[in-house]
Amino acid sequence: MAKEIENPCVSLCQLNSELCVSCGRTREEIRKWRGMKRPEKMATVQRAAARVKALVKKGGKRQGRD
Repeated sequence: MAKEIENPCVSLCQLNSELCVSCGRTREEIRKWRGMKRPEKMATVQRAAARVKALVKKGGKRQGRD
């Protein structure tokens, strides 16, 4: 059986409009997480990581993982 995809939540929710600046997921992705299938979760985690990387590169401070 395939390993469960770990939720990227770092328990420091800070929504900036539609995006959590702590984990990188959109409000919609957070809401749908539990119902997502494995491939959807994998894609969400990859998108979230890219968003966080872009935020850090832009100079935005991320709490919880700095």
